[in-house]
Amino acid sequence: MRILMIGDVVGSGGRRAVGSLLKNLKTELGIDFVTLQGENLAAGMGLTVDTATEMIEAGADVITTGNHVWDKREFIDHLDDPFLPVLRPLNYPTGTPGRGATDDSGPIAVINLIGRVWVGEFDSPFSVVDDLLAGGFGNGKPIVVDFHAEATSEKAALAWHLDGRVAAVVGTHTHVPTSDCKILPDGTGFVTDLGMVGAVDSILGVEVDGSLARFLSGRRQRMQPVRNGLINFNSVLIEIDSSTGLAMSVERVDRQIEV
Repeated sequence: MRILMIGDVVGSGGRRAVGSLLKNLKTELGIDFVTLQGENLAAGMGLTVDTATEMIEAGADVITTGNHVWDKREFIDHLDDPFLPVLRPLNYPTGTPGRGATDDSGPIAVINLIGRVWVGEFDSPFSVVDDLLAGGFGNGKPIVVDFHAEATSEKAALAWHLDGRVAAVVGTHTHVPTSDCKILPDGTGFVTDLGMVGAVDSILGVEVDGSLARFLSGRRQRMQPVRNGLINFNSVLIEIDSSTGLAMSVERVDRQIEV
């Protein structure tokens, strides 16, 4: 079984790149299942029903998110829609709208977690995922984890903590692809960060001037995603042994496209 996990998709430029590339990649690489990090789909901050639906129609099976999932207030009620396969991080407090994991969206079960180092105050991702797995989550399906976190050490620690219990742990959030794809000793695939689907000539997918202004002035500035030009498409392909539910290979799939 082959799973493509796509990094943070930034704004309309990122969405168009996914729409242009994904269906052909699924055929070319024999992909069975796709996850997509979607917290930046709508103008770089949050997502909407329309932008999420656009990505599902482009070929994503499950959309994961992170701290920006709440940025479009009108979308929050849709997090409980059973027909919209969008996750929010599992380790938000009990009672938070939405769900943090799914094992009913195809042959793969997906868990979405958020880190606590330099990101925010959340429940422990380690204990929350332990409780979920102890309850039999997955129904025997291979499990992949999107860990939306800042610190590379926290991402690696979670992967080692889950080694042998899930097929893969991939990091998101930094928008910077890392080259450390590997399989841990007990069979869990890992990469520190998937990267992004966003503009090459940008700062993490947003316009350079707006991002620079924040650093130069010390004041928060509205930053707009780059909509046109050369786009990086960053993702990782994980091949899973269906008999064990663990990783056989982990490799980067990175492309560039003009939109």
